[in-house]
Amino acid sequence: MAESGTVISDGMSEVLRRLHLDGPGDPAPAWARVLGAEGVALTLLVGAERTPEPLWCHPGLSARFEELQFTLGEGPGPEAVRTGSPVLEPDLERVRSERWPALIPAAAKLGVHGVCCFPLGIGAIRVGVLTVLCAREPRMGAQQYADAAALAAALTGALLGGDLRRNGDGSPLGVPEPPSGLHRPAVHQATGMISVQLGVSMQEALLRLRAHAYGSERPLGEVAQDVVARRLRFRDDHTGDFTDDFDDDGSGPNSPDGGKG
Repeated sequence: MAESGTVISDGMSEVLRRLHLDGPGDPAPAWARVLGAEGVALTLLVGAERTPEPLWCHPGLSARFEELQFTLGEGPGPEAVRTGSPVLEPDLERVRSERWPALIPAAAKLGVHGVCCFPLGIGAIRVGVLTVLCAREPRMGAQQYADAAALAAALTGALLGGDLRRNGDGSPLGVPEPPSGLHRPAVHQATGMISVQLGVSMQEALLRLRAHAYGSERPLGEVAQDVVARRLRFRDDHTGDFTDDFDDDGSGPNSPDGGKG
């Protein structure tokens, strides 16, 4: 039974039963089907900086929305992680524009109508977030909220207990890699490179990277890969930071070492 007092559906009961039985695979399609959602994503928080890493996304719209939130650094997912409380906005058109000024218009362009995010964790411990993209019609009802909350609670327990990472005999489950369109390792590396290039903190470097991605209307992962490949360099001319293109091999006159290596 969910916290709201609404009994979870038979479909969600089956999802929760199989959560601990299934081997490698992507359970997100089944989650989306049972919840009647346009998309579902499970994102984990990894590393010292608690970077969000999408683990399962279905369909592609979910992956694109997760990348959008990460690029902008705002939205229901980051807010749910920060507050530790569910963020339920089934109709983004009713959300005040100043709450997520960059995300709301961008989400509309993607075709995302509403979003409900459930943080995974206990107390101050945060391990991830479950994101449900709501269909325009029919609206999410009490049953869907109860099912989503039950799924979030079960995922929290499974993640904290390691059930999603190990088989019963202790062998790895073979958890799938994040979708190929997302490039979190490149973001980490690019952030470090920008930090050195500008002489700023890692946090400030990530903000600069996000600002450039937003200004150029490109996914953060793509911009990060350009930085790592030395096709893009952040410089500060004391009036504001800007970027220059490198030669493709990173050894041209604009390369960090002046083309000497």
